[in-house]
Parts: sequence; structure tokens; C-alpha cells
Amino acid sequence: MYKQLPSGVKSSITRSISIVFEKYMASIEWAEDRFSMEDFSQEWGKYIKSASWKDKVSQESMLHPDFHEEIAKKINQVIDKILNEPPSEDQIAKIEIMQEQLNTHYDYACKAEASYVESILKQKVIT
Repeated sequence: MYKQLPSGVKSSITRSISIVFEKYMASIEWAEDRFSMEDFSQEWGKYIKSASWKDKVSQESMLHPDFHEEIAKKINQVIDKILNEPPSEDQIAKIEIMQEQLNTHYDYACKAEASYVESILKQKVIT
């Protein structure tokens, strides 16, 4: 069912998953021990109610268990990709400079988490 969707809709779904996951992780400050798939799923459910791609997927598909299973697989793939994308050299350099200035030590394991840490450090530098 998911595979039959137009590529633009599939891209929009992928972006939605990334947005919701990164927003959820920021809300728990990227603390892995606080991660709850149930909580993430609730955030996903809230988000898709107003997602632009929702109207492009038939109601029949949206209600079909196979579609939900395929979306769950896609969610796992997207999360895996996010968590395994290393931070850029530029991100690492900027973070290390700010951490030296602020005498802090934030750990970050992936590009998305590095973006979160960078934004936190920028706020601290400004204030």
C-alpha cells in the first residue's frame, strides 16, 4: 500500500517522520533513557492529523492494518537513518568551540543530536 503511493507523498511522509522524531527527541533533551516509543507514537498521531500528505492517502489505506505496518517499518528505517548519520566536521568544530567557551560537556552521537546540542549552546552563548 505504502509502495503504491506517489513518490512525493512518500517523501512527505519521510520528512514528517524526521520532523516528529527530532522534535520529540528535543522535548526529552535527547535522553535515551527517557525515550518511549508509545510517547513518540502519540506525537506522531497528533502530527499526522494536520499533515499535508494525509489528504493524499485514501481513507481505506489509512485504516488498513497493512498500511500501518508499512508505516511502522518506515518509521524504524527513518529513525535508524537519523541515529546513524554522523555529525558533520563543521558541527563538531562549532560545538567544541562553544563548549570550551562555556566550560560544558554535552555528548552527541548523530547529526540530529549535534544540531540540538548546537542550538542549546548557542542559546547559552547569547545569554
